[in-house]
Amino acid sequence: MAPRNLLYMRSNFLFGSRCWMIRFSAEILFKSVSFRLFSMKCDNADSEPLENEELLNNLLTMGVDVDMAKKRQPGVFNRRGTNEQNLKTFLLSKGASKEVIASIISRYPRAMTRTPESLSYRWDLWRRIVTSDLEIVAILERSPESFFRSSNNLNLEKNIEFLYSVGLTHKCLCRLLTSAPRTFSNSLELNKQMVEFLREVCLSLGHNDPTGFVRKIIFKNPFILIQSTKRVKTNIEFLQSAFNLNNEQLLALIHGPGAKILDLSNDCMRRNYTNIKERLLSLGCTTEEIRKFVLSCPDVIFLGEKKFSDKIDCLIEEKISISQIIENPRILDSSISTLKSRIKELVNAGYNLSTSNISLLSWSQKRYNAKLKKLNTRQNVVLGN
Repeated sequence: MAPRNLLYMRSNFLFGSRCWMIRFSAEILFKSVSFRLFSMKCDNADSEPLENEELLNNLLTMGVDVDMAKKRQPGVFNRRGTNEQNLKTFLLSKGASKEVIASIISRYPRAMTRTPESLSYRWDLWRRIVTSDLEIVAILERSPESFFRSSNNLNLEKNIEFLYSVGLTHKCLCRLLTSAPRTFSNSLELNKQMVEFLREVCLSLGHNDPTGFVRKIIFKNPFILIQSTKRVKTNIEFLQSAFNLNNEQLLALIHGPGAKILDLSNDCMRRNYTNIKERLLSLGCTTEEIRKFVLSCPDVIFLGEKKFSDKIDCLIEEKISISQIIENPRILDSSISTLKSRIKELVNAGYNLSTSNISLLSWSQKRYNAKLKKLNTRQNVVLGN
């Protein structure tokens, strides 16, 4: 009896196990099928959306460089709703030509995502600064991003009101808009932080006109409002320590010729100044001569090691002494090709650069041409031509 019961128990165990195995296998099978179906659905969702063919046809008809536009902002071409026709109509009404409109869209296709209402509102805000529609069109032609980069018109309006309130003139705001349009895309708080920081710097250096101080710095360096206060603070501290300036000297520098370099990266400013110092020391200049050289033309700090050395070498090869360069740092503003061509023209006109004033190497083209014409006339008289 006991063996039979044992056999019965074994049969039940095996049968139950088999049933369990069959049920488990079935669950795996259905789960696998379900997972595969789900995977197929995910694959379809993750696949790239088809390009808007109607949009492509419209742009080709408008003369847009579609290949350029796709490289610039490819995501725009997968959108279902774009406003290319409304954009075209709007810009035509403001005096833009079809060619200019095509160029704007080619270089900044995201412009097509702006609604007519948003465009009109933004245009009116810009007209608070820019005096005519055609001036705005000209800015858009040069830099479409400046107008279309942001769609936050309320933020733009607040920034315009704030910048006017701190004493910036119409001319200064116009310069900001054309040179550093990101200023108006900043949050209002960021712009307020920089203005307040500059006011504190002014007062800490003993100046009693913080409004005038801020206005001068922003006008000389329109990019300063899109930098961090930490960067500007570090640069000011470096200038004071590197050149051993008192408060009055530092004040004169940073809201004068040094304003332009305040937005440089801290590493770049230190590295470029070190390169200038080492190169001029190797040419026999004293530390005091180098100090005066940089302070008289802080823009030289924009020059990297190779560019600075190449310009110095170019001038020395043409028999111009390092003392002449130190006395006329502005000549380093010119490109090497300009320096070489002008030196050649002046030598041919009988001008002795080793003993004469070399500042004309950095003159404006109009002024330089007038001087060169006089030199050539004099040379012809001397030669009896």
